[in-house]
Amino acid sequence: MARRIQEINAGSMADIAFLLLIFFLVTTTMDVDSGIQRVLPPMPDPNQKDEGLEVNKRNLMLVFVNKADAVSVGGQIMDVTMIKDKVKEFILNPLDDPNLPAKKIEQIDLIGDYPVSEGVVSLQNDRGTSYNMYIMVQNELTRAFNEVRNEVSMQKFGRRFDELSDDQRTAVAKAVPLKISEAEPRNIGGV
Repeated sequence: MARRIQEINAGSMADIAFLLLIFFLVTTTMDVDSGIQRVLPPMPDPNQKDEGLEVNKRNLMLVFVNKADAVSVGGQIMDVTMIKDKVKEFILNPLDDPNLPAKKIEQIDLIGDYPVSEGVVSLQNDRGTSYNMYIMVQNELTRAFNEVRNEVSMQKFGRRFDELSDDQRTAVAKAVPLKISEAEPRNIGGV
């Protein structure tokens, strides 16, 4: 008489595998890549002529980052941590310096007449610039504009920019527009 081999009951194996999968999905952490939150301008009309935008030299601040991650702001080599203050001074032009951007008085809802800076910060980086340095420079540029927006918010509405209503936030964004131009990366060489 042949002896019968017992079968292994695998009915609960699928349940155990499913529970292990759920356990690992819940307990595992994943690195989240940080990005830059920006609202891009709309695509231009294809029928529109491509006219070069003329910017007065005094209204343009050039920021270069070379492949060695050295930063030059307005022709001065500086540490990344100094960018924010330099850009804030450029945006605000508190002493109406003729070498810094002009201001144009604009009528803004909820604020009234306000001197809006015509300054544009132009960022150019080398193809060899590290991603980390690129993000650090972008963060400092954005932080400068955000601090100026907070100052205007406190002055006009007594609250921080992120605490304002949508209408108030729109008014402050018109008073302090985020004007960061980014050129295509190229081989810059020395700064």
